[in-house]
Amino acid sequence: MRRYHPLLVRLAAATVLASSVAACTIGEEFQRGYVVDERAISQVKKGMSAEQVLQTLGTPSTVSTVGNRNWYYISQKSRRNLQFMGEQVVDQQVTAVYFDNNLRVERIALYGLQDGRVFDFISRTTPAGGEESSFLGQIFRGVNSFNPFGT
Repeated sequence: MRRYHPLLVRLAAATVLASSVAACTIGEEFQRGYVVDERAISQVKKGMSAEQVLQTLGTPSTVSTVGNRNWYYISQKSRRNLQFMGEQVVDQQVTAVYFDNNLRVERIALYGLQDGRVFDFISRTTPAGGEESSFLGQIFRGVNSFNPFGT
């Protein structure tokens, strides 16, 4: 039977252990929901029909409960630093398409967080109070517990 030098055995064991630990510490990033395509969003213009918006952006993540007049495309990016650990949301955006009574595009907004507040990156404003602001606030405040994608 062949005997190996104790130093080689320790070195081999250390290599196996280091490889195992490295495999567990590789961070992973996950993208869920609507992947924001700025080119597609720029094609959505005031006055477009709802059907044209569907063809351009696809099916929304959710719609408003009153008259389907607002469509929301929710995008969420999360990261897990260690294998078998929980994920942490690192970015979330909501693309909102607002329709008039005839289901024609009234305006479009791209919401995200800036300095801890909901911010529209298209109009460069924060939404005013009211039902819309409340809904957006719920999405962004509940970012770690809200998961519209069921995963």
